[in-house]
Amino acid sequence: MSTPAHPFVSRPSAGRTFEKASFWVFRMATYLILLAGLMVFGDIIFKGSSTVFGAFKTTDHFPYFTNTFLAEAPETLYVFQEQGVKREMGDTEYRAFRESRISAAAVAGAPAPQFKAESYVYSAGGIWPCIVGTVLLVVGSMSIALTLGVASAIFLSEYAKEGPFVRFVRLAILNLAGVPSIVFGLFGFGMFVIFFDWNVSLLAGWFTLAFMVLPVVITASEEALKAVPQGFREGSLALGATKWQTIRGNVLPYALPGILTSSILGIARVAGETAPIMFTAAYVVRDKLPWDVEKVSDFFFQGVMALPYHIYVVSSKIPQNEYTSRVQ
Repeated sequence: MSTPAHPFVSRPSAGRTFEKASFWVFRMATYLILLAGLMVFGDIIFKGSSTVFGAFKTTDHFPYFTNTFLAEAPETLYVFQEQGVKREMGDTEYRAFRESRISAAAVAGAPAPQFKAESYVYSAGGIWPCIVGTVLLVVGSMSIALTLGVASAIFLSEYAKEGPFVRFVRLAILNLAGVPSIVFGLFGFGMFVIFFDWNVSLLAGWFTLAFMVLPVVITASEEALKAVPQGFREGSLALGATKWQTIRGNVLPYALPGILTSSILGIARVAGETAPIMFTAAYVVRDKLPWDVEKVSDFFFQGVMALPYHIYVVSSKIPQNEYTSRVQ
């Protein structure tokens, strides 16, 4: 006597066959997209690593070696022929080379040599000033955003009484989080660069970027404060602590992980933004580093180079050729 089939066993049908076929189509499409992404990143890493790791050279001072791509400023590349040999030099090295050849010819009483070189902008040197400028923009803007954001979150969570006005403020904060970064850039340009007359400077970039990430910091910090159990507050107040002592000693320490999460999100956004700093803080090229100033106040009222803006320039604003592709 045969055993009856289980009533819940799956039976072949046209719908199940179509479902399985669709599943495999979408799975293979996902694999193809992942493979294409890996190929793109692999191509970037393969071509970029030759530029980065091929830029090491020895020096006559400590630490006796350096990486020109990570430790020097971007320069124009000069390509020329010397005695039938093709040579490539950055702007600084090329100028020193020309002066040495001209001086040697003058000492020997020979006519000054003629140099015919082709120049390629941003195709020599490195990105050190861009790294420095980006770090300064991130540190300054996040210091302002965290100070204002955490203070605002404490007020909204611990001090403000629920009502139409507070709900309106929270709605405005959420709406600001969705404003495009280019709008914040134009706002910073009009407010800090023109109205406050800070010009294109670190200070203008700091406040523009800080206001851009402020909604994220306030929202995340307020949620972290609300997640702290109410009993922590009541127990502290029952023992005679003031409102601020309770917040400082029994609320903020437990809300700190959530606040740090908001700061990480803010750093990720600030470090990668181009539009706001393009109007308020970034220069295409700057010879001096930010700390090379005569007065301390000049440090805050000067523009800097930044990696996002530099990437934008080298990827879209300079001619495409075999020399610029290495930097790109």
